[in-house]
Amino acid sequence: MYVNKVEICGVNTSQLPVLKNEEMRRLFTQIQSHTEDAAAAREKLIQGNLRLVLSVIQRFHNRGESMDDLFQVGCIGLMKAIDNFDLSQNVRFSTYAVPMVIGEIRRYLRDNNVIRVSRSLRDIAYKSLQAREHLLLKNGKEPSVEQIAEELDIPREEIVFALDSIQEPVSLFESVYNDGGDPIMVMDQVCDEKSSGENWLEDINLTEAVNRLNERERYIIDLRFFKGRTQMEVAEEIGISQAQVSRLEKAALKQLRKYV
Repeated sequence: MYVNKVEICGVNTSQLPVLKNEEMRRLFTQIQSHTEDAAAAREKLIQGNLRLVLSVIQRFHNRGESMDDLFQVGCIGLMKAIDNFDLSQNVRFSTYAVPMVIGEIRRYLRDNNVIRVSRSLRDIAYKSLQAREHLLLKNGKEPSVEQIAEELDIPREEIVFALDSIQEPVSLFESVYNDGGDPIMVMDQVCDEKSSGENWLEDINLTEAVNRLNERERYIIDLRFFKGRTQMEVAEEIGISQAQVSRLEKAALKQLRKYV
């Protein structure tokens, strides 16, 4: 299923019903009164809020996950929101339901991540996030890791390790900047500290090809691959933008491939 199609999990999203607020309150009243029509009212509420689930999963369309799977997980969050919604609170159902749906999807993404994190570590991370929110509301400013550790009576190192463990990995090929030309990727920002490369050019027999480049291109190739500098560092050293470094580097590599 692709985002620009209207059918998901066999449901034609263009034909999904939309409930007015008054109708939703009437249905919630039936559900919470446990009348004979409670099950039918619950089903109608679910159907009437599938558009809400659809709007939420659009935020996750670039995660590489099946949109059908995310839609089904989002529906679980929707049903939990319906079952736990307090009609006496002066809050619109959508305001209550959206965080529930998002939370359910995020749990699914975390639990199905290729990098497995132990349950105990995740528990510490979630407690840390809750403590952060509590301290933020209490003090009106972002708490430090030390304050969170003190609040939970957990060593600072465990807090840092737990929070790091639930961070999503980033692809080396993820674009971090694009000025309309060639995108700059994460891998372009990575510095190879171990790449001393004293005999790099000789080792791969590129000396003659490199000598065919102009002076600026040779200098960029030398800094990037001989000295292991990042594109940002090269840009600062020669006084041009990182996007220009990226374009010159790609042009130089293209020339090298031609000569080799």
